[in-house]
Amino acid sequence: MPTDTPREPNAKPTPPIGEVEDMVDLNLDETPEGDLQSVADEVASEYHTQVVPEMDLPEFPQPEAQSEMRVDLESALTEAERQMEDLLRREAELMDQQRRLAADFNNFRNRAQRDISLSVEQAERKILLEFLPVLDNFDRGLSATYQDVESFRAGVELIQRQFLEALRRLQVDALPLQVGDPFDALHAEALTTFSDPNLPDGAVAAIYERGFNLRGQLLRAARVVVNRLQTSGKS
Repeated sequence: MPTDTPREPNAKPTPPIGEVEDMVDLNLDETPEGDLQSVADEVASEYHTQVVPEMDLPEFPQPEAQSEMRVDLESALTEAERQMEDLLRREAELMDQQRRLAADFNNFRNRAQRDISLSVEQAERKILLEFLPVLDNFDRGLSATYQDVESFRAGVELIQRQFLEALRRLQVDALPLQVGDPFDALHAEALTTFSDPNLPDGAVAAIYERGFNLRGQLLRAARVVVNRLQTSGKS
């Protein structure tokens, strides 16, 4: 029966076969030459230790900077909300103003239409009231009896003057045109021609309808007969 071989003090254990080459003697009983750092560098070079390169990690702001950023963001958000409220309030004011203007314009248009209608109605009433007395005088003249034609003529001339006076109150005046005046195409219309040796050539020979002005502007042109003298040519 084999006996155990006695070991010497401080003897190193025998490694298993196949692991001798992979073992590293880390016994520090013997003082290595140099310092420990040199030994570590030598071991690292033998095992080709790879050093992982340092990575650039993002720098995060400090808590004080984060607090300031949060305060700035909250202030900007508060200001934006205030501006939004101002814009909404201004929009509501403008919409209310627009509705008020539209209502005022509708009221003005309706009032203007009523005023125009009332003015036209009053003008019509004024014209009718001016000429109704003339009609009354015509009725009186037709119901009256006359001794002669001259009396009847005098009554008709009276009604004519009353009618002209009513036109004058309405600012309607007769054109001052008489027989013998030169023909004026701006205020008269020539119906036909007539030859009267007692009148100059181109003069008004007769007035068929008198012309009138309204407030200084031509209301109706006169309709007249123009005198044209016949001249015989000499051979």
